[in-house]
Amino acid sequence: MDNPFPSRRNLLKAAERYLLEPTEEQLDRAGAEPPRLTPQALKKDSMSRTRERILANLDDMYREAFERAKATGDESQMATLDFAYRREQLYFEILLDVRDALERR
Repeated sequence: MDNPFPSRRNLLKAAERYLLEPTEEQLDRAGAEPPRLTPQALKKDSMSRTRERILANLDDMYREAFERAKATGDESQMATLDFAYRREQLYFEILLDVRDALERR
């Protein structure tokens, strides 16, 4: 008796072809040379977000969460958010310093 449903292997192969195999248009756009992470490519594709924008987004996100905790009177959540905000800000500043150093090279 034939199974009316395709096997799992056939479904996975179809999904792989659909998702992973490049189309003719993609191949034409890519050209013959594979992309390389070269200094020229890094200069061409500079980082898009400024330090101020990233830190402002972080501030907005934590400010909203802090205001919600403040409205409910949850002191422990407010303390947790305050610590998390300062920690995340430090992490982002370190990452941004690394990014700036790499861009200067």
